[in-house]
Amino acid sequence: MDLILFAIDFILHVDVHLKELFENYGIWVYAILFLIIFCETGLVVTPFLPGDSLLFAAGALTVGSVLDVHTLAAVLIIAAVLGNVVNYTIGHFFGEQLFRNPDSKIFRRDYLVKTHAFYAKHGGKTIIITRFLPIVRTFAPFVAGMGAMTYPRFLAFNLVGGLLWVLSFVYAGHFFGNLPVVRHNFTLLIFGIIAVSLLPMVIGMVKARRSASKATSEGA
Repeated sequence: MDLILFAIDFILHVDVHLKELFENYGIWVYAILFLIIFCETGLVVTPFLPGDSLLFAAGALTVGSVLDVHTLAAVLIIAAVLGNVVNYTIGHFFGEQLFRNPDSKIFRRDYLVKTHAFYAKHGGKTIIITRFLPIVRTFAPFVAGMGAMTYPRFLAFNLVGGLLWVLSFVYAGHFFGNLPVVRHNFTLLIFGIIAVSLLPMVIGMVKARRSASKATSEGA
């Protein structure tokens, strides 16, 4: 419970926590941020880590500090790309075994079905699109490794997706994160980033439920 509360607090006040990390560890923040982004994208059990908001806040932190925004972006691009490669590898070798347990709270069959449906609709672009969708971005490379995509094709889309995701949020944070209106409403902005990121998932869930209800009523 304490871990959940800490995670929520970290996500909502990520700017404050990043400043504390920088004050305590200096340029080691590069390594800490690398580890967080790597785990969020590379480990299927950590989809709750704050990817989008963390990238934005990290970009804002580079203004007026010894952290270099270009170095930060490069470090986090490597973390995002390598994370997806590890995720793909785990899915390739252990995917079917991990999804065999119908009672699993993390490796749920409905996640697998939805991600497969996303691949069927968007093809290779799934790896790029899901970079901007929390939770789904953790399962997309995993499912790709289970057979949805060959490794060379996955790697190409992975590189493009990693570049677009990291560069868009880090540089947005660098250029806009320290504007007075943004700085004074940072928590609201984080809420907004989370809400916008989750909106496509919510819309998809609503459509799925409506389709299921319609199918049930027609079959009755």
